[in-house]
Amino acid sequence: MPIHISLAARKEFALLSLLRKEIFDFLSSLIGYLVIAVFLVAVSLFMWVFPIELNVLNNGYANLDALFVLGPWVFLFLCPAITMRLFAEENRTGTIELLLTKPLSDWQIILSKFLAGWMLTLITLLPTLIFYYSVYQLGATEGNIDTGGTWGSYIGLLFLAGAYVSIGIFASSLTNNQIVSFIVAVFLSFLLFIGLESASGIFSNSFLEGIFIHLGINAHYLSMSRGVIDTRDVLYFISLIGTFILLTKTRIESRKW
Repeated sequence: MPIHISLAARKEFALLSLLRKEIFDFLSSLIGYLVIAVFLVAVSLFMWVFPIELNVLNNGYANLDALFVLGPWVFLFLCPAITMRLFAEENRTGTIELLLTKPLSDWQIILSKFLAGWMLTLITLLPTLIFYYSVYQLGATEGNIDTGGTWGSYIGLLFLAGAYVSIGIFASSLTNNQIVSFIVAVFLSFLLFIGLESASGIFSNSFLEGIFIHLGINAHYLSMSRGVIDTRDVLYFISLIGTFILLTKTRIESRKW
């Protein structure tokens, strides 16, 4: 007897297939492992080797400040490197037209690519749990580490990575050139991370200064890094991610106009 598969089942299968494809394509390339290695080596050098204040062995405190101070800056380049090919390569090869004919809505295609990029940043972060274990063991009293602040910082870093990935997805949808996508994503991420906060100095001691600071990513990331997950910070990141996903949706739809 013929097997009938419902439309919903076909959509779910296509969605999971696309998600797996994006993750495996990245991990099957040398660039994928190079990007992950650069992140881990850079953070490791600053945490354990370079004789600076952030060095765990030099500053005498059991914390992961180096990871959470450097993380946003390294992710500023890591996330665009992960996302630069997601739509740009589809545009370059013309497979975007084929992708849009699959039994998936534009939202599902965009979200699958976004989730793939976000999961890849999570995979990059997982090895840093070794740092947490090491610092946990190195404390003058074993376990003498601010666990709440540490996990709050990890959550903040994941939300920040999600924001960068959504920006990268949007930048990738604008062009068929991966390098252009990377540059645009880095610029927009930098602008939102520290650019708006820096520009707030123009409006010193005014209402606009506070607006510019709170529109930037850094203020909300620092707030979550204290270990207290404020709903305002969570809503900010969700709104930022949603805004760039919506912009990507608008860009994809413009192909049909």
